[in-house]
Amino acid sequence: DAAKRAERRTVIRTLVDEGGRLIDTAPSYGRAENTLGDLLTEMGVRDRIFLATKVRATSSRDACIAEMQESLKRLRTNKLDLMQIHNVGFRDRAETTAQLALLREWKAGGVCRYIGVTHSQDQQSANDRLVDLMQREKLDFLQVNYSMAERSVEQRVLAAAADTGTAVLTNLPFARAQLFGAVRGKPLPAWAAEFDATSWGQFFLKYLLANAAVTCVIPGSDKPEYMADNLNAGRGRLPDAAMRRKMVDYINALS
Repeated sequence: DAAKRAERRTVIRTLVDEGGRLIDTAPSYGRAENTLGDLLTEMGVRDRIFLATKVRATSSRDACIAEMQESLKRLRTNKLDLMQIHNVGFRDRAETTAQLALLREWKAGGVCRYIGVTHSQDQQSANDRLVDLMQREKLDFLQVNYSMAERSVEQRVLAAAADTGTAVLTNLPFARAQLFGAVRGKPLPAWAAEFDATSWGQFFLKYLLANAAVTCVIPGSDKPEYMADNLNAGRGRLPDAAMRRKMVDYINALS
């Protein structure tokens, strides 16, 4: 769709011009890799983007290599900033270990700068497994769901990431619009000005950014005005620990 493609181009331009860098994708996200590769090439901004994608294939080493090579082709690049194993939460331990060994080979060969894993299930058993994985393996990055509506990683997982020096990407910061639904029609509390939040989106994002274990938040913006608003969450003051507790109490009181 030409109109949507043009809009996505403007989203990327807004990201780059306003100081953002990271774009996270995956071969399972429809035509995302193809479209992203085309746009970054057309715009000449590949060198200004921290590009992350994922590998899901588990059947064999050759299948993993083929999937990663196809991602490089679709993204129109010969190097990635981050390659992640997609959704490791309940995978076989030996399978994950073998895939990480392959990713390390790619890292040693200069194809990717960093390696990591992603996880998207909000279950304690999976969180325990992530902690074990970070403590057992040398991971550069971990990607998890984290929002004011989904905080199961907030204690052990993020603490383990800090202890092991693992960078953290957090996705679904708005809990698939659940948080916006909770505050629909409600004005931003006056005390949000104490940490320079001027929109509900910034309110939700600043809560996450204020956690010292969080490296980058991925809002999944698809409109330039949303991108600009989200980027402003990274500017100005962030809430301290006491304010973050007040924010959680406020949101919990709405449900």
